[in-house]
Amino acid sequence: MTVTRRDDDQGVRYDLVCGQGRLEAFVELGESEIPAFVIEGSVEDCMIKSLVENCARRQHQAIDLLHDIGGMKQRGYSDPEIAKKTGLSLEYVRGVGRLLAQGEQRLLRAVEVGHIPVSVAVQIADADDVGIQEALHQAYEKNLLRGRKLLIAKRIVESRRRRGRGVRDAAEKGAKLSSRSLIRAYREDTDRKRLLIRRADATRNRLIFIAHAMRELLGDERFVTLLKSEKLDTLPKKLVSRMQRGDVA
Repeated sequence: MTVTRRDDDQGVRYDLVCGQGRLEAFVELGESEIPAFVIEGSVEDCMIKSLVENCARRQHQAIDLLHDIGGMKQRGYSDPEIAKKTGLSLEYVRGVGRLLAQGEQRLLRAVEVGHIPVSVAVQIADADDVGIQEALHQAYEKNLLRGRKLLIAKRIVESRRRRGRGVRDAAEKGAKLSSRSLIRAYREDTDRKRLLIRRADATRNRLIFIAHAMRELLGDERFVTLLKSEKLDTLPKKLVSRMQRGDVA
């Protein structure tokens, strides 16, 4: 644990710089003495040291560290200085600064938890709908967003488009609930369900076409002979039964 000495009217006291968890553990154990390093430094220097430790442990809320970076910028620190003090890359610090300035809380959270690289998030923040799709495509080509991460990024982009750049907590949402917002939420939910129905209908039509095509092919003796020669002439019983009934339901 690290503390700094302060002299005031009440005498000598020590301010905690790093080690809140260790302090609480010693208190919980009933210890009367706690080992600590005593350092000299201004209030601002001690705050920076505390921030650096939090960065090193990485046990913080997704948005907290990002706002700490914003706070350091407001206190006059340059991007290189912040990068040096926090151990983060200069590109990361600059990207976070731009996202903070534009109020891109959704993208900031995605960056912090590792769903979207900060460079891609900045591209999305500065682009229109066409530009966003191009940014996602480029990220895919550069192997920055693949598989599950790409799907998550697309959902975040869609959520940002529908709900805005900021993220409100549940209490704020409840406080501002109105008939207009209820209608909008109902319409959005209805649109999503209609889209699901259209996709389900399209999938069912494709399955019907496939079942019909398979019945036609299996009626061709030459095709069946070819399947037998390749040992591909067996099908699951349920699939055969449904093909014979002429449905896929």
